[in-house]
Amino acid sequence: MKALTFKRYGKSPDIGLADIDRPTLQPDELLVQVHAAAVNPIDNMVPPGTFKPVLHFKLPAVLGSDLAGVVVDVGSRVTRFKPGDEVFASIFDMGRGSLAEFAAVPESAAALKPPNLDFVQAAAVPMVALTSWQALTERAKLKRGQKVFIPAGSGGIGTFAIQLAHQLGFKVATTVSAGSVELVRGLGADEIIDYKTQDFEKILSGYDAMLGSVQGDAIEKSVGILKPGSSIVSLVGPLDPRFAEQRGLNFFLKFVFGLMSRKIRKLAGKKNVDYSFLFVRPDGQQLAQIAELLKTERIRPVIDKVFPFDQAKQALEYLALGRAKGKVVVKIR
Repeated sequence: MKALTFKRYGKSPDIGLADIDRPTLQPDELLVQVHAAAVNPIDNMVPPGTFKPVLHFKLPAVLGSDLAGVVVDVGSRVTRFKPGDEVFASIFDMGRGSLAEFAAVPESAAALKPPNLDFVQAAAVPMVALTSWQALTERAKLKRGQKVFIPAGSGGIGTFAIQLAHQLGFKVATTVSAGSVELVRGLGADEIIDYKTQDFEKILSGYDAMLGSVQGDAIEKSVGILKPGSSIVSLVGPLDPRFAEQRGLNFFLKFVFGLMSRKIRKLAGKKNVDYSFLFVRPDGQQLAQIAELLKTERIRPVIDKVFPFDQAKQALEYLALGRAKGKVVVKIR
């Protein structure tokens, strides 16, 4: 089968389409013929080795995490799915990738595709949906009526996180350029900052959580807008000692991550704000709950651009430009 792979870590990872063996199923897995796969910022961070100490791949490795497709075979212990089922899933952090003609998906990570979404739309959902759900409800533990700051509201994570936060009854502030104001207002943003002409840290105050989804100094600046007892959940780093503990990493990596995150943890600690780094966890049950919101169209995927499979590498390059309004998806079938 064909897949988008990288052959080595570093500045020259040799990313491109390659012929590899079709996955061998484990008893608790589904073999999915992938119809579409979304790309995410972390897909551009893996080949250079940014997360090499914590994400483990056997090289050459297939890129991608999000997928939507049709089940063609099931393992002997699978009970919830059968061949012919249309599913979607995230297989992030499993040492495998989704930008391929076929993918092995643990039963626990999959959910039935909402029937009102096509495969491209469904593929745009899993990682951003699960990340938003876990960050807002599990890590930040927000309650109805509380306020969350979600910067870069027109991006892949922002467009979904704003909608989910709105549906859960949270008040949302975000930053966008003037051309995206109507987009994020339609998604449910309550307070919108034009980052080109305004400084969010001078306007916002009294927030209960911040979703750190952009590189740069936004996370440090956000400390000033948060209440004591609030939280910063970062998706982009720096990694922290708690993350090392959760993954059972060695003392050296815990020490290194402590140094990396020392500045933000110190700033946050002065205001009694909790800082943590989050890796999304594939979860089919949560994805099934999100599918119910998608079925009723209370939440919709926002897609910027769709690339054919033979341009999968270009999809990653386009995503890296940081201009996408919504998700970037690769159509495989």
